Amino acid sequence: MERLNQTSSVSEFILLGLSSRPEDQKPLFILFLIMYLVTITGNLLIILAINSDPQLHTPMYFFLSFLSFIDICFSTTIVPRMLVNFLSENKTISYAGCLAQMYFIYALGNTDSYLLAAMAYDRYVAICDPFHYITIMSRRPCVLLVAFSCSLPHFHSLLHIVLLNQLTFCNSNVVHHFFCDINPLLKLSCSSIFVNDLTIKTEGLVFWVTPFLCIVFSYVRILIAVLRIPSAAGKHKAFSTCGSHFTVVILFYGSIFYVYLQPLSSYTVQDRVATLVYTVLTSMLNPFIYSLRNKDMKRGLGKLLGRRKS
Repeated sequence: MERLNQTSSVSEFILLGLSSRPEDQKPLFILFLIMYLVTITGNLLIILAINSDPQLHTPMYFFLSFLSFIDICFSTTIVPRMLVNFLSENKTISYAGCLAQMYFIYALGNTDSYLLAAMAYDRYVAICDPFHYITIMSRRPCVLLVAFSCSLPHFHSLLHIVLLNQLTFCNSNVVHHFFCDINPLLKLSCSSIFVNDLTIKTEGLVFWVTPFLCIVFSYVRILIAVLRIPSAAGKHKAFSTCGSHFTVVILFYGSIFYVYLQPLSSYTVQDRVATLVYTVLTSMLNPFIYSLRNKDMKRGLGKLLGRRKS
């Protein structure tokens, strides 16, 4: 705590949220409460269905169960604080609390990113090298991929938190966002942000883009392999196994690139809305996307819900 006090005369930040109009607070509270409950319930059902159905004990659903768990944690890091602020006149968050929230948001968000890359690799092996799929995607490689996806983002997140903690915040403490994000906080700093900005544009860019390039490479190879399949039914089956995952990738990375691959000076209110897509909306839609377009998942959920009723 001494380090926090030495580097900043600001002891707390004020999160403005999505709207400063009093008449908007209760409708926003109801909307995001519903979205949060749907997120928790949907992802929990996905986890329970996968664990309870032996036919879903495959690498793809192994990764999906971890993705659902991370989505629950990711949403819980952001939405409860938003709900409290909607109904409270005091919209403050402590300096340490702000850094802690940012740490977990970046760690969990990037874990999502690397899990999506692992799922893309799984689909690539399943379609492009089906005869060696069981050997390549055995239990041990899958566990290692999950362990790597869940551990590496914490080092990335810690680096940016340490660098942010070196800055001095001596002017405004009003954050034009609904959570502690790095760009709005950098705009509040009254000390040089050169190192922070350079790190974001180098290490941060490499860290974000690497899993995305792995996904792009996997899908390019998948597309080439699928186009070689002579039958239309075979092509449809191959595309159907990737459609759900590809939809999530577009939503997730599209919003991230829109928000972060732009100059800090151009950060606007519209970016807050775009941030909602990868922080709240994607986590809520994942269970629907993966279940509505997946016969195996529908069957697993049907068995789970049927068992609960009986």
